[in-house]
Amino acid sequence: MDKCLFIYNPFAGKGKIKSKEKYIVDRLCEKYEVEVYHSKYAGNIKETLLEKGENFSLIVAAGGDGTLNEIVDSVMRLPNKPRIGYIPSGTVNDVAHSLYIPRKLKKAVDNILNGTPFSHDIMKINDRYGIYVCAVGMFTDASYVTDQKAKKKIGKMAYMFHGAKSIFKTKSVKLKVSFDSGEIEGRYAIFLINNSRYTAGMPINKYVNLNDGLVDIILVESKKEIVKFPTICKTMMIFVRGIGHFINKKHIHHLQLSSFKVEIDDKVNVNLDGERLGCGTFEVNVIKSGVEIIVPKIHKLQKQIKNV
Repeated sequence: MDKCLFIYNPFAGKGKIKSKEKYIVDRLCEKYEVEVYHSKYAGNIKETLLEKGENFSLIVAAGGDGTLNEIVDSVMRLPNKPRIGYIPSGTVNDVAHSLYIPRKLKKAVDNILNGTPFSHDIMKINDRYGIYVCAVGMFTDASYVTDQKAKKKIGKMAYMFHGAKSIFKTKSVKLKVSFDSGEIEGRYAIFLINNSRYTAGMPINKYVNLNDGLVDIILVESKKEIVKFPTICKTMMIFVRGIGHFINKKHIHHLQLSSFKVEIDDKVNVNLDGERLGCGTFEVNVIKSGVEIIVPKIHKLQKQIKNV
């Protein structure tokens, strides 16, 4: 029988997953020999997976997008990569929405047992790995600046309140993107690298291909250091209506690339999958079909799965 590691933070989400641990383990035992590990502190998941992740054919993670990022970053460092099963239990769960993974616990576990593996592209950004978004500029600090108590009480509305408070104080970012066929340079309200149907809970990239070896890049120009209201509105509408409506619009740039370099000031924060990556210049390389994540058998990703 194949071995499965079920790993999660028992104190996250008001202990909801901990109260369901027996149910989850009993179900996983239908197909796997299961070991449970409770993460104890930030970075503990990565330590555990780097130490013994190769001993398992499946890693099951319960948590939000930040937890999934830690799992992905760890799995990508293993010579033999186990598949990933995901039980979404965070505030927004963008990756789960993007992959049609159910939010309800019973259905999420059903998916892990009866779903099909999907080969998902991964972004390598300097020495870190990410699965769905990297961003600089407007709103991009909301996921790690927003108060944790507020997130537990009102969910993703907490991010919106944070954004509303800071909206008229946003500074644009000077940067240069260099790639094989050229470069683009200027001052921008937001710089967004996207590989997901959903970002910040919004359906930003409806027609994205998640295993074509490319990422979508959106840059919204800002002529002033402080981002003006019309530019703020334009940026917000990209999240509301999606990238497809703005590809040919003035002052909005859209690229699809597999590798490139981004040069920015050393004081500018970079957000990767909702977590603080660090500051300053970084290089991006897309790893085609980097990890396998179990997704529902019947959904719109089937066409992409057949092409892997």
